[in-house]
Amino acid sequence: MHISDTHLPGERSPLYGSGADADANLASVLSRLVDSGLRPDALLFTGDLADRGDASSYRRLREMVEPAVAALGCEAVWAMGNHDERAAMRAELGLADETPVSGTVGRSSDAGAGSAPVVEVRWFGGMRVIVLDSTVPGQHWGRVDEAQLEWLATELSVPAPAGSLLLIHHPPLPTVLDLAVTVELREQAALAEVLTGSDVRGILSGHVHHPSFGTFAGIPVAAASSSAYGQDLAQPVGATRGQDAAQGYNLVHVYDGTIVHSVVGLEVGADVGEPVAADEAGRRIAQRGISWRTPAPAPPAR
Repeated sequence: MHISDTHLPGERSPLYGSGADADANLASVLSRLVDSGLRPDALLFTGDLADRGDASSYRRLREMVEPAVAALGCEAVWAMGNHDERAAMRAELGLADETPVSGTVGRSSDAGAGSAPVVEVRWFGGMRVIVLDSTVPGQHWGRVDEAQLEWLATELSVPAPAGSLLLIHHPPLPTVLDLAVTVELREQAALAEVLTGSDVRGILSGHVHHPSFGTFAGIPVAAASSSAYGQDLAQPVGATRGQDAAQGYNLVHVYDGTIVHSVVGLEVGADVGEPVAADEAGRRIAQRGISWRTPAPAPPAR
């Protein structure tokens, strides 16, 4: 499950004077996942977890996510966003202070414990999930610094049995909203050079608050919408308008030959056509003699 831009404020309140309730929207995402019967391997959060980096935001986030993770029997993976604060995020979400990246460029002026970029590698069977930190302290645009690129190149020099997924908050895609050029990922060519020819099968991002898909260095990119609030892409060309609508998350189905990203909106409308329950769907498929749920092969050893 790919969830992005939860934007929890320091104290629970509507965002930016609107009616957008980031806490309620995230709670809805998590409850729908738990109730769905899906059993994902991971909840992948691609940044802007908090709206202003308050420790209280991360505490509430953890209090909401931990029960869902337990019910789903999965893990949570966290990436940094430009609204997040590294030390508070590490402390409240139980992330390690250590970082595999040394000599990091672009630390904040009061660099100390917990101020290094939030990067890590997680394994799910033979699939490797690599978390990058594209944030620049004090800025909303993104950049992957030289130290991270060097670390990433070293990590990717050994292919994973089932390939890799890359989590990075700022999507390496052209922007479709004019104003977003001020907050996009910069120096993308350097990242592309490291990723070209690697085993990375997909790049998961957020930041733009609307679903967006493309390719980067020949790799599919999927940016999920925000669970907090969306962007209205039907505005006149050049205009930007956030809206308390179009919130959602993505389902990510990993197959041997492809990865499928499916957008799930939070809004639930009236029925169209005949609703078909799960057991009835299975019966109709069986009636047609289709074998459609074969056991998944055991993941290869690392």
